[in-house]
Amino acid sequence: MRDFTVNKNQDGLHVVKASQEAFPQLKSADLFHALKRRDIRIDGKKINKDIAVKAGSTVEIWLPDELFDVKKGTRDSRVKPEQKMYEIVAETKGLLIVNKSQGIAVHSGKSDIEDTLIDLIRSETRYREAELCHRIDMNTGGLVLIAKNKTALADCVELFKNDLVTKRYRALVLGEPDEGEPAAGEDGTLYKEVKGYLEKTKQGKVYIHDEKQPGDLDISTKYRILKTFNGAGPDGESVSDIELELVTGRTHQIRAQFAHLGHPVIGDGNYGRNKVNMHFETVDGKKVRYQQLFSCQIMFGRIPKNNIHVDVSGKTYKIGPDYNVRLT
Repeated sequence: MRDFTVNKNQDGLHVVKASQEAFPQLKSADLFHALKRRDIRIDGKKINKDIAVKAGSTVEIWLPDELFDVKKGTRDSRVKPEQKMYEIVAETKGLLIVNKSQGIAVHSGKSDIEDTLIDLIRSETRYREAELCHRIDMNTGGLVLIAKNKTALADCVELFKNDLVTKRYRALVLGEPDEGEPAAGEDGTLYKEVKGYLEKTKQGKVYIHDEKQPGDLDISTKYRILKTFNGAGPDGESVSDIELELVTGRTHQIRAQFAHLGHPVIGDGNYGRNKVNMHFETVDGKKVRYQQLFSCQIMFGRIPKNNIHVDVSGKTYKIGPDYNVRLT
């Protein structure tokens, strides 16, 4: 255990950031793990959230001594390198456009509070009031919009309400989808559009129906095949690399809808098929851990001048998918 007294310069910092200033050798992942276990105390009181600290308070960090004793800059040579959790790919007046790694929750759920994207952004950048503009699944990687403050969040919400934000994804799916009707994307790209109805239970489970049932929500997704890998599936099926443009953005929409169509996302443990997932391995010969689905493109429409995000009007932000599956 080590402790430190919060100084005037650290007043108002979140406890993870202040702890790293006091002990630069500590990594954020270790500190968030300590929070989850309630192994950080402020003035003797155990905490489990990355709260702000006040000058004069005493912070106790109950972590193994060896984590404090490693000299800064030498730890990575002694342990397995930590997964990079996110990368800020662009910054505007009111937004951070962040590329999130797979396996990281964007926010704390009922049972997990460690290593969330929004907590890391708040503690590792100067934007302590940052807010998520939208969500993507923990095991989906790719682009996420983060507002720098509540004012920027309110204006971004208006963009979504007025259909001025278009999100595109990339995915590896089993087979070669051919369902749907021809449809143009937001920028004129030719797609096929598939529609259906989504049921979400109180337990959070999602089901797709072809005929609308009471309580169902309409769903619509546009897609096109970019590349086909012949014979890559467990029974000789093809695997397709597809691009998707969301018309509606419901919970688990892409994964559930394409599984319903018979083209599950490779690596999807919830809606996919175990036999299919077990067939594939990563490029280094390991088990595929995550669904091969990435948020790869965000396009902005013509934004009104009175909106703080007018500086991204008409702009597109794009990254490639970080697929990790051997297909040939």
